[in-house]
Amino acid sequence: MHKTLPALATRLVSSLAAALLLSPSAQAAGQPDPGKRPSSADVLAAAQPGDWREVKAEDALLMELASGPVVIELAREFAPVHASNIVRLARGGYFDGLAIIRVQDNYVTQWGDADDEAPTARAKPADLAKAPVEFSRALKGLDFRALPERDGWAPQVGFVQGWPVAADPKKGHAWLTHCNSMVGAARGNEPDSSDGSGLYTVIGHAPRALDLNITSVGRVLQGMERLSALPRGAGALGFYEKAEQRTPIQRVRVLADVPEAERPKLQVLRTDTATWKRWLDSRRYRSGWFVHSPDRVELCSALPPVRPAP
Repeated sequence: MHKTLPALATRLVSSLAAALLLSPSAQAAGQPDPGKRPSSADVLAAAQPGDWREVKAEDALLMELASGPVVIELAREFAPVHASNIVRLARGGYFDGLAIIRVQDNYVTQWGDADDEAPTARAKPADLAKAPVEFSRALKGLDFRALPERDGWAPQVGFVQGWPVAADPKKGHAWLTHCNSMVGAARGNEPDSSDGSGLYTVIGHAPRALDLNITSVGRVLQGMERLSALPRGAGALGFYEKAEQRTPIQRVRVLADVPEAERPKLQVLRTDTATWKRWLDSRRYRSGWFVHSPDRVELCSALPPVRPAP
């Protein structure tokens, strides 16, 4: 049997396929032609200098470990009192010589004073501010760029100047989400018991159940591998049982206090530009190696890229 269609039928099938590919519904959804989908690398390669924002040195920390540096950006817009406390503690040398005290698999890496509740606890400034509960803030006044995708944890999710944010428009508040690499302030049983002296970062799958239960204070921008690849603690909740198992912190400085020649200079992709929208689409509509394109993104899998400043 002849395996080719007559010429007219072939043209009809080709026309129908083209019509379906370029149908109004597909165009309305904003889905690119599969044959012309740029990769995430393509989008970043074409990004302009204005598509990136500088990390403010006054709002970032340089934590030095024997394995190398870790850079943390603080989210003052969401946790102003905690951020101010952390900066003050860093400038006073509070974190210097303390340690990473807990690494719980697929959860968090935590650092601070292992003897925080003991008589031997490291002294903090007597007038260190009493931090309020900063689990959320008012949505009004934020340049919130919502994702169209539905989220199982909040009415809306999106980004504010590069921060992953969830929001409840009816209640009028917004909060930072517990995505991988986000930094939070450890607390006890009382909701207002955190002050910024004990910190952790998420090293596993996003534990979004922690949202609105702990104050998120920032994000690790560089050196995440130095915190996520540490040996897991064998004690309860991943705490190390012996002091020699802990990873010492050599010192923590505010980036603004680091000499210019030594200071890591980083940029975060802005989330209010056309380039950002193209980058999100490159994550939604996959091509190349991908056999199946998910045609959607998830908040914590779309954190803005970070790069050294040119």
